[in-house]
Amino acid sequence: MRLQGKTAIVTGGASGFGRGIAERFAGEGARVAVLDMNAVGAKEVAEHIGGHAILCDVSEAASVASAFSAATEALGQVDILVNNAGWSHRNQPLTEVDYTTFRKAYAINVDSIFHFTQSAVPHWRAIGGGSMVNISSTAATSPRPGLTWYNSTKGAVNTMTRSLAVELASDNIRVNAVAPVIGETALLETFMGQEDTPEARERFLATIPLGRFSTPADIAGAALYLASDEASLVTGVILEVDGGRTI
Repeated sequence: MRLQGKTAIVTGGASGFGRGIAERFAGEGARVAVLDMNAVGAKEVAEHIGGHAILCDVSEAASVASAFSAATEALGQVDILVNNAGWSHRNQPLTEVDYTTFRKAYAINVDSIFHFTQSAVPHWRAIGGGSMVNISSTAATSPRPGLTWYNSTKGAVNTMTRSLAVELASDNIRVNAVAPVIGETALLETFMGQEDTPEARERFLATIPLGRFSTPADIAGAALYLASDEASLVTGVILEVDGGRTI
């Protein structure tokens, strides 16, 4: 039980990577708050793992502050924060992405980390430390055409992760990130920019040396390591879970 006695928030926990992380953390002994805009999905996951479902729009400061407060009240304290919630514009030529869509990508993928930091850091300083795990993407280091603005949000996530790690180390706060290759989630067709067909998958899989997409279990395993005491000397790391995609 690698997280026995720990508590955790997982954003975007109603589905995909977030659900996989929430389930794995609970299986390793953590008490988990599942945050999502999908109230029904969050409740279903929370009931499945014996956790707490909390409605949260990660792009809105007031919603994040309220959700963090609710999680702290439900769990007693928050030891681990996983910033997993994310969104992408469709794979398309960069000039076809309008500003509203551009801003939405930044609000969900980047602003959310800013908002959660405002709540988490004072809390962690008060309890003597904590661990943040951000879910980035191989798009930050090996960007694909058609996803320029999404790629840039994940580049920001990587830089924020490293800078937060350095600035918060003296407070015993570790900050790391997991960078998945494209996975079998609700965003698969968005990333491909076309219908999910065997032919489309084959083209994407040809760029991954190990020959498969990432799964929620893959990302959950990496997040578990970074969040656990096994990684007590690990901070500022971007852990690529990509089947060799970025080599």
